[in-house]
Amino acid sequence: MLRIQQDCLEQTLSHLQAVLPREGVGLWVGKRGQVRQVWPLENVHPMPQKRYEADPQALTMLLLRIEREGLELVAIYHSHPTGPARPSETDRSQAFWRVPYVIFDMQSGEVRAYRLPEGDEVVIQLEVATPKV
Repeated sequence: MLRIQQDCLEQTLSHLQAVLPREGVGLWVGKRGQVRQVWPLENVHPMPQKRYEADPQALTMLLLRIEREGLELVAIYHSHPTGPARPSETDRSQAFWRVPYVIFDMQSGEVRAYRLPEGDEVVIQLEVATPKV
């Protein structure tokens, strides 16, 4: 199960909307399935409207930073500008990390997470912060 607070979800959506009509990609970072930070990456794929590829140098630097800061790679997120929120064959074939892959359908607003390449769905729990009184 992935747990994410509203502000991290909003940061993710803001990033993905800003890069439309391209696919967006980034990392959810935290501990034990709890997303604490959103780290957007640049999509450097030659056909960014249909595929994504994180900038390899930036990805390597962020992975080293995760390790240095004692954090974990909780999930990898990306968008499908024209849907659906389901993994494509390319998504499955290029799933190299053993973390959930979160897919945002930018047309319907649907969000789903999967363990790839298997395709098992992962539950995403939205944690609403309780206001301090």
